[in-house]
Amino acid sequence: MKPADILIAILVAIIWGLAFVASRIALDELSPELMTALRFGVAALPCLFIRKPKVAWSLLIAISFTLFLGQFLSQAYGIAHGVPVGLTSVVVQSQALFTIGFAAIAFGERPTPMQALGVGVAAIGLLMICGTVGYDFSVAAFAVLMISPVSFAVGNLLLRGARGVPMFDLFAWLCLAAAVPLFVLALIANGPAPTWTSLSHITLTAALCMLALGGISTSIAYWLWGRLLRDYPAAQVVPFALLVPFVGSAASSIVFGERFGPLRLAGMLTVIGGIAVMVLAKRPKALPEEPLPKTA
Repeated sequence: MKPADILIAILVAIIWGLAFVASRIALDELSPELMTALRFGVAALPCLFIRKPKVAWSLLIAISFTLFLGQFLSQAYGIAHGVPVGLTSVVVQSQALFTIGFAAIAFGERPTPMQALGVGVAAIGLLMICGTVGYDFSVAAFAVLMISPVSFAVGNLLLRGARGVPMFDLFAWLCLAAAVPLFVLALIANGPAPTWTSLSHITLTAALCMLALGGISTSIAYWLWGRLLRDYPAAQVVPFALLVPFVGSAASSIVFGERFGPLRLAGMLTVIGGIAVMVLAKRPKALPEEPLPKTA
């Protein structure tokens, strides 16, 4: 890879890692439903200028509801109900485990021995993390958070049906398909008056966080990641996504003073190690040449 593109890959990983911190700050003022709706509302603004890509509405909505709505709403709920930001960034990246598992079930794609090893290592790490649940956040919050990597994995597989369309256009319309029902959900869950109060009294800090989440983390970072996947083999690009949980954990430690006990830290490192084995392992021929972007 060119030095400039290596820097871009690192920058994207940093942006996605910091996005978890921005989400936590915004959730001090906004409900999970409203925060997620605003994130995708900002990211959907390019739809005012670009046409819908040639993808069936049914597929577009299915991808949007899994890859975006389900993934990020469950993330926001988990963070809002006490799951530490650094731990969240690790759990979300466990989507690689579920993607490989679901691909084996849905498409008969047998994982390579190294991928199977990585799945096993990551699963052990998740079990170690589960052993720490209930001390500083509830089992229910962690259960909802686990929807995020599962939803992410399903969206990854559905996204295969939308190959050949401009990535920036596709992701803008995916954001729009997620933003509309999320705003409706926010009105139903929180009520029109509280929702309007939250919007009209939003602080500059929260507003900047939402602009960063929607405009930078969702729109620009995905576009840059897509360009890298277009120009280079996936094996050169995807490993940079492993930086995301490290950035998220380090930033959370600095900003919120987040600390991890021995078992949770060991579990987090084990999950990341398993993901590394999965990502760096040689993929079976049945899998696509270009894997999907990993984000926060």
